[in-house]
Amino acid sequence: MFANPTQDRLRSLLAEARTIAVLGAHHDEARPAFYVPEYLVAQGYRVLPINPAMAGQTLLGQPVHATLAELRESVDVVDVFRRGDLVPQHLDDLLAMQPLPKTVWLQLGVRNDDVAQTLQGRGIEVVQDRCMLADHRNMGVGRVD
Repeated sequence: MFANPTQDRLRSLLAEARTIAVLGAHHDEARPAFYVPEYLVAQGYRVLPINPAMAGQTLLGQPVHATLAELRESVDVVDVFRRGDLVPQHLDDLLAMQPLPKTVWLQLGVRNDDVAQTLQGRGIEVVQDRCMLADHRNMGVGRVD
């Protein structure tokens, strides 16, 4: 089974990141795919929303893209709000990113060890089944700008 980075490494990931692409970003304020990215924006991160059903709209002050591969800039973390069984459908899109992201973070309740191993094999750090908002708060990272 795939093991997550240590608490110290998670704290470092959160402190060092500046740009986060949110796969599965959503406009419904009651959904984690909205309020987690909203929290991250308030903490100084630049959040790039990804959702093909919302492509062309604006969310959290940024244009929504249909795919990760459309992003032509460095992304520190891809924060994934998709069910674990659906994560493999996004593997090609993740690996098509130029440059590749430093980290892929599968939100609380989301795991896929096969995808995690493939990403790690390409030099991408992987976090599974953890809430970025809760970790950011609990680890006392603070604002990143």
